Amino acid sequence: MSTKLFAAAKGSDAPDSGQSPDVLLVDDDPTTRRMVISYFAEHDVPTRGAAGREEMNRYLAVREPALIILDLRLGQEDGLDLLRSIRASSDVPVIIATGHRLEEIDRVVGLELGADDYVTKPFSLRELLARVRAILRRQRLAQLTRTREAQHGAYEFGGWHLQCDSRRLRSPGGQPLTLTKGEYALLVAFLEAPQRALTREQLLQATRVHEDIFDRSIDVQVLRLRRKLEADASSPRIIRTERGVGYVFDLPVKPL
Repeated sequence: MSTKLFAAAKGSDAPDSGQSPDVLLVDDDPTTRRMVISYFAEHDVPTRGAAGREEMNRYLAVREPALIILDLRLGQEDGLDLLRSIRASSDVPVIIATGHRLEEIDRVVGLELGADDYVTKPFSLRELLARVRAILRRQRLAQLTRTREAQHGAYEFGGWHLQCDSRRLRSPGGQPLTLTKGEYALLVAFLEAPQRALTREQLLQATRVHEDIFDRSIDVQVLRLRRKLEADASSPRIIRTERGVGYVFDLPVKPL
């Protein structure tokens, strides 16, 4: 088994802490590593390779990647043990790869241990890249949300008050309201772009970092939020439907 770390670009096998975070592929098959790294490099996703635990740990000792693709079948090593080790010290996104479509138990256990997604071998390079990009996109959106919340600790709009650190919403009459993660994310998306038409896709991108709304439509989330904000949800005045576009948050917003 080769112990060489394959580089995605410009040659150096050792991770360079001065470069932007990249993807780490942990797979004991050198052919798979070369194919994935080459394909990802062609699509501007810098990727490094590790043959097993030792190389993975050597890499992680230097830097944390943006995402790890982890094969659960690593010769004498157990990929699930590696996943446990990763999760003991890091919340880096992990996509697990299983060796057979019938190995459902591996996928289930892997997801329960904290994997973010899975693929089965043989997998499509195009599909793997799409899954990687989707997770990285959600990571960037989550980071953007955290940055915005750090910049603005609260919002006021039409007598309403939202405290971001506690996710507490208070009505103009002083009554506290509880928001789900999805409702909170949707409200923040509106407050960041008041009195502007936002498409359903824009709202979905802004809220899909929260796991409880992956399989629910934005329209349903808007309806639930309207029921908490509007005097009459059937005749909304705060979150207005922009026909053919999406929704508009119709109140002026004051970040605090």
